[in-house]
Amino acid sequence: MGQKVLITGGTGLIGKRLTELLLQKGYEVAYLSRKKTNIKSVQVFDWDISKHYMDEKSLENVRYLIHLAGAGVAEKRWTEDRKKTIISSRTDSIILIARKLRELNIRPKALISASGSSYYGEDTGDIRHSEASPPGNDFLSKVTLEWEKAADSIADLGVRTVKLRTGVVLSNQGGAIPKIALPARFGFGAPLGSGKQWMPWIHIDDICRMYIEAMENEAWTGAYNAVTGSPVTNEELTKKICKVLGKPQWLPNVPAFALKLALGEMSSVVLGSSYLINQRVTTETGFRYEYPEIGAALQEVLS
Repeated sequence: MGQKVLITGGTGLIGKRLTELLLQKGYEVAYLSRKKTNIKSVQVFDWDISKHYMDEKSLENVRYLIHLAGAGVAEKRWTEDRKKTIISSRTDSIILIARKLRELNIRPKALISASGSSYYGEDTGDIRHSEASPPGNDFLSKVTLEWEKAADSIADLGVRTVKLRTGVVLSNQGGAIPKIALPARFGFGAPLGSGKQWMPWIHIDDICRMYIEAMENEAWTGAYNAVTGSPVTNEELTKKICKVLGKPQWLPNVPAFALKLALGEMSSVVLGSSYLINQRVTTETGFRYEYPEIGAALQEVLS
């Protein structure tokens, strides 16, 4: 068997594709999961974060950790209980792993942890956020800040830790793009709100390749803006989707107030704007994107 990679949140959008690529490269892949998962060639270990339990056998011979676990931010309305779940699902999980690593005196080579482009907060897009920019002060900024602090519990053990601040992931298997493209397929594509909000993005294969590169290359450490160098506005994204699908875009923008009425505070997921620069990726790592431009990326996803 190859080197063992233990993944939390392995059944999610990124986890599924990442698993395929890791197995292709000859790695041994294992999951920590609350649910039984029948994925060929993947060993699944039980854990229950609420009970502070995880199967310690999951950490035997572990070489790398990948932390993707976290309740979806756009799945349910943001009640106070839901907000707590969004944060705790990301933080309590990795803190539990850190405690077990300390107790068992196990030190993997690296932790690669998911994080969010929302780290920097919402703005008009006038600010170009590099990895050195300070965090914002809205709810999603708080989520990512706490997420990254929890990952530091692994770094404190002397384990190289990488945090990938990820934007909109382009995939036909889930995430935002199928939902945005669905009305466009029937000729009802329309920008959301003003349409001027910036959306940092990355193709599913590129983000998964970035996880593997960050895992294998010891030069990677700390936080990276895991997005392409060509963010688009919501309006531009909608136009590109309609063009790829060969559909007209004739409807007016969906008003921001209607989205706020329907979604409440969660409307910030689609109305929020943030312009990210992938400075560390491009200047320090040598990573090469397969899909650096939105047109080709959408063509691959939507075809």
